[in-house]
Amino acid sequence: MSDTLEIAKRRILEPSGLAESDLDRVFGGLVGPSVDNADLYFQASRHESWSLEDAIVKEGTHNIERGVGVRAISGEKTGFAYSDEIVLPALLEAGRAARAIARSGGEGRLPVRRPRTGHDLYASLDPIETLPAAEKVALLHAVDAEARRGDPRVREVIVSLSAAQDVVLVAAADGTLAADVRPLVRLNVHVIVEQGGRREQGSYGGGGR
Repeated sequence: MSDTLEIAKRRILEPSGLAESDLDRVFGGLVGPSVDNADLYFQASRHESWSLEDAIVKEGTHNIERGVGVRAISGEKTGFAYSDEIVLPALLEAGRAARAIARSGGEGRLPVRRPRTGHDLYASLDPIETLPAAEKVALLHAVDAEARRGDPRVREVIVSLSAAQDVVLVAAADGTLAADVRPLVRLNVHVIVEQGGRREQGSYGGGGR
């Protein structure tokens, strides 16, 4: 089993006390004679940002978002349902809502879940945990000092650092279980210079996954 899939399970299923058998239970209520296919799309996102202005930390935020989407396909009809709570009762309710597109009873027979592995496009790192908060603030101060150094015309410097991690877990009624972990880091610098009462400004930033 890939590291990516293990990370997705730890971030999405385990905090809610869910196991793969619970996913089978959800599909048991979804798949039937009039439902051709179904899948669950889980996503957990963490975002952190820091902002330094006039050599003072003006902002530090941390945000977490979680949710699951359920899709049921019946012929040419598709039903969608969504819950921002990743818990079994919410999953079952969302499954019933999605399945309402098909007027059918009964239960489907589900195969044993099989992990889908693929080539990782980037390291499955959590950029938020890579550096402690003190080192992130120190980095902002270092960039601020570098932007001011060597040019007395610099009046204001704003430095921002943001990091995010998206974890996606997809389970399908055919037994497929796949995951993706997408890290992102970005650093931006905004500088204002003044000379003879005239102000100019410029910005530059970069980042990547």
